[in-house]
Amino acid sequence: MTQEQWGALRASLCETIGENNYKAWIEPLEFDGLEDGVATFGAPTNFVGNYVSQNFGDVMLYHMNAISGNVRRLNFRVSRHANDPGEPTTPSTFSPTRKSAMPQPSTDTSDLLPGAPLDPRFRFDSFVVGKPNELAHAAARRVAEGGPVTFNPLFLHGGVGLGKTHLMHAIAWELKQKSPELNVLYLSAEQFMYRFVQALRDRRMMDFKSIFRSVDVLMVDDVQFISGKDSTQEEFFHTFNALVDQNKQIIISADRAPDEIKDLENRIRSRLQSGLVVDLHPTDYELRLGILQTKVEQQRSHYPDVQIEDGVLEFLAHRISSNVRVLEGALTRLFAFSSLTGRRVEMDLTHECLTDVLRASERKVSVEEIQRKVAEHFNIRLSDMIGPRRTRTFARPRQVAMYLAKKLTSRSLPEIGRRFGGRDHTTVMHGVKRIDELIRTDGQLADDIEMLRRALEG
Repeated sequence: MTQEQWGALRASLCETIGENNYKAWIEPLEFDGLEDGVATFGAPTNFVGNYVSQNFGDVMLYHMNAISGNVRRLNFRVSRHANDPGEPTTPSTFSPTRKSAMPQPSTDTSDLLPGAPLDPRFRFDSFVVGKPNELAHAAARRVAEGGPVTFNPLFLHGGVGLGKTHLMHAIAWELKQKSPELNVLYLSAEQFMYRFVQALRDRRMMDFKSIFRSVDVLMVDDVQFISGKDSTQEEFFHTFNALVDQNKQIIISADRAPDEIKDLENRIRSRLQSGLVVDLHPTDYELRLGILQTKVEQQRSHYPDVQIEDGVLEFLAHRISSNVRVLEGALTRLFAFSSLTGRRVEMDLTHECLTDVLRASERKVSVEEIQRKVAEHFNIRLSDMIGPRRTRTFARPRQVAMYLAKKLTSRSLPEIGRRFGGRDHTTVMHGVKRIDELIRTDGQLADDIEMLRRALEG
């Protein structure tokens, strides 16, 4: 069997065992030659050689004999250039116990092979940059350049539909394009937990550890889902440390900052805060309008005849303010409705087509959103606002947030108190009354509250 035949054989193996299995296990192999019926392969580590021998040896032998007909055994050894000083270099071999028509791998490895599919729409050139997300975009761009690790981890956090996942996918696409040799692994925290539980159940923790600790870039989305899951947190912590020690890049996203994720171990919280933590703020009107304008240009290729009346995009940007996905979905629905009915997209059609979306998107401000916005405005940490400290630096913003929560939400005083560190409803009542009094005499505070009210209402 020649090198050319091995090259042709690799394509057949990829079809048989699947692309993920192929890239993880077969692609790293080097064919060293065939002698006396023994095909020898170089593997980057003993672990890879043993794994391929045990799980894919029969498939490889079947395909090789289909070409040359004289392969009796497979031999795997560590490649001469592999840097694996900690392992013995005893070669592994595979010999068939019997001939069969089309053997399959003895163990299904697909459940432990990581990685979630990347959305081709989520690239940097389709990400609309504005003031609320410019820092997150710049940090993501820097990481996507590859090269020396500058901040580790990069931690992106923000509410639903603000662009965290878009940036994560964009980083992965960019790295894969610029540095295809890198092993870039993107998955959700739920997928990490599922594969960890599978490995425990099947007694395959060595496989799990080897796979996750051999990546060059680890990207974990929605890490808040591992909170409260002690065993998963333990393994995540050790994986995190192993990769940082190797100077490998880690990128994490969550719906809130590390110190706001409940039931997260302090050592993990500390690790997550050790790099660059970036908040994707809620979108402002200008950014939402920019997103709509970009989306219109994208939709033109599908619906070239659809006409949009002036003022429709501005109306949507004002009314649908909480979630970019809902905003984009509303525009897609308008284009489809207009194309099917032949009607121009004007205000009457917009109200008719989007009745449910507009009703659901009527501004409903949450206490948590008020807390975040007020903390940001007064330049204090959210944990200090809801914490026990009573100095004026924290007490006044806390009272402002309580005041706005009473005015802008339907929450009762006891409910508001619970969201401010379990305070009594009388404390909330006092805070609201105090701000009511100060607004009449403190012009600066009155301006601050009016600015916050406009920002929150949208």
